[in-house]
Amino acid sequence: MAAATQTHPDPPPGASPAFIPLEANPELMTSLLHRLGLSSALQVHDVYSISEPELLAFIPRPALALLLVFPVSAVYESQRMAEDAPLPAYAGKGPGEPVVWFRQTIRNACGLMGLLHAVSNGPAREYIESGSDLDKLIKEAVPLAPAERSKLLEQTSSLASAHHEAASQGDTAAPDAQDDIDLHYVCFVKTGDGTLWELDGRRKGPLARGKLDENEDVLSEKALLWGPLKFLEREGGDMRFSCVALAGSLD
Repeated sequence: MAAATQTHPDPPPGASPAFIPLEANPELMTSLLHRLGLSSALQVHDVYSISEPELLAFIPRPALALLLVFPVSAVYESQRMAEDAPLPAYAGKGPGEPVVWFRQTIRNACGLMGLLHAVSNGPAREYIESGSDLDKLIKEAVPLAPAERSKLLEQTSSLASAHHEAASQGDTAAPDAQDDIDLHYVCFVKTGDGTLWELDGRRKGPLARGKLDENEDVLSEKALLWGPLKFLEREGGDMRFSCVALAGSLD
């Protein structure tokens, strides 16, 4: 992953728990989710292009979640702070919450946060095996306020163990947990009422980006315009973007 900049998204070293950054590797992400308790009926897929239909056609549909990895630039930070400034701090909790959102307090855990958002919301949640570590975590998290949820994540040893194993096995040498990494993950999911949500533990809360039709998923033209393409347009020529999608297994 890239070197540090003044826009590093996480708390400074030593200020919070820290994880080894997770590589955007579908095989490792799938292994991590299956170990935590996601059904083998789902897996993470590389998204080779968000503008070429013939490449999108390789991904089973509907896609249940989309994770975008992007560089945290000064341009992005300026836009993020401007959009967040007028918003109240999110206080959602309980079964009536439109989405399950986790505030990120673990340094370099944005990949894990993206995966948790992907499986905790929308149809993917139905694929979590009863009694699994993931099932127990989400059931414990739902009644809690955001600050308490963050503490729960920090204190869940099964989550830390599974993440450490996956993050240590990437195609490139794993960075240190305290390293400065200027790439960040954001997750997009579609909930039952058709809302496309942008879920990022660094924001003030979940962000509703618009309504999708019944036959549209997170890789539909409208969802891509509201999601990844918006990020790409803002950053211009920076090519350090990648996407993975959670969808049906090819096995």
